[in-house]
Amino acid sequence: MSIEQIAQEALRLSPRDRALLAETIWESLTDPDCSPQTSEEDLVALAQSRDAEIESGKVTPLTHSELMARVRS
Repeated sequence: MSIEQIAQEALRLSPRDRALLAETIWESLTDPDCSPQTSEEDLVALAQSRDAEIESGKVTPLTHSELMARVRS
């Protein structure tokens, strides 16, 4: 089944069921920097580090459109 077919089927679900499905899929994605064992202090430090990289110009943030285009490719 293709992603398009899955999406069509998912959109036939009730809003509540779509939200539950979205949550299930979202939770299945993992960030290598954020495991369940990662402390809140470590997550704050990571966020500050990433912010500093953006502010310094070391990295360039993506727009939502750019991110979605990369995810779909």
